[in-house]
Amino acid sequence: MTENDLLYTLALQHVPNIGDITAKRLISNCGSAEAVLKEKKQNLLKIDGIGSITISDLFKMHHLKEAENELAFIQANAIKVSYFQDNEYPEKLKHCIDSPILLFQTGQIDLKKPHIISIVGARKITTNGIAFCENLVEQLVPYNPIIVSGFAYGTDITAHKAAMKHNLQTVACLAHGLNQIYPKVHKKYMVDMEKNGGFFSDFWSTDKFDKRNFLKRNRIIAGLSEATIVIESAEKGGSLVTADIAGSYNRDVFAVPGRIADSQSMGCNNLIKYQKAHMCTTPLDVPYILNWELKNNKKPAVQKQLFVELDATEKIIYNYLKENDKQQLDIIALNCEMPIFKVSGTLLNMELKGVIRPLPGKLFEVI
Repeated sequence: MTENDLLYTLALQHVPNIGDITAKRLISNCGSAEAVLKEKKQNLLKIDGIGSITISDLFKMHHLKEAENELAFIQANAIKVSYFQDNEYPEKLKHCIDSPILLFQTGQIDLKKPHIISIVGARKITTNGIAFCENLVEQLVPYNPIIVSGFAYGTDITAHKAAMKHNLQTVACLAHGLNQIYPKVHKKYMVDMEKNGGFFSDFWSTDKFDKRNFLKRNRIIAGLSEATIVIESAEKGGSLVTADIAGSYNRDVFAVPGRIADSQSMGCNNLIKYQKAHMCTTPLDVPYILNWELKNNKKPAVQKQLFVELDATEKIIYNYLKENDKQQLDIIALNCEMPIFKVSGTLLNMELKGVIRPLPGKLFEVI
């Protein structure tokens, strides 16, 4: 992308009432952002979906002036810019209708790796949530995924730190320009983040800090990844918005279940209840459902939960599955001499304890 192309694209991005979807439509019809800004108004109005209100502010000269200032900031700070039609623009994000026309980045981001996942969740993450998140990243190391999140408190920074600990690339999507960092207390992680990945944003350095920006940046978190994993969430929260966006992009969504009385599990439980997410009770549910393959067929070591207590019924089923490998629900009930409803409920409890997992075809196996 030439400097001139970037200048005019920045100017188009600066126009009120023209979001990413509209900007792409205009560029598609006119050929470039410069052509859009130099096209006659009557010709633009002939484009499907373009009305007079949409382009009412398009031809004001101050957009180019503001674009010149932002371009100077980009050049002075060696910020890399990806245009939505460029080859280096994130491939998965290209398929999202509302992806940004320009994506700004710092660091050493390489999205050519086959597996990219987003990990999101509550800012007030519990100790159980932290443990699951850290274990999730650790168990996925053999698959070498890129870990995407939002650099916020709680789940986000836990995921980023876990990725850096295991030398996995990690990418933070910010809700503000690259001239600042939020929260400021996370500034100490920036150097390591940029060595192990980096930062994405579609906000300018002049954009005001606004809570609504967090919801807007969530589309980038969801769009970059093949799957989004929600660790914990209250009944309402930004991570649920990310999950909904991921679902709208036809991406897989996972949710970690919790006790029904726990407020920080309500969001995840609802995602599962309304079939908006796969239930994730063990880290290896992720590569299994996403059909990831390991090089050299090396299976990652499974870290079993310590001191898991099984009642008498659970022990019978566990021992049966351990001796007989994968088995269907009705076969388990038959051979363990139990009614199916009892086996079904027991299997669910064992799944929540992380000792078995469900497979396609109503099969179950020991982890």
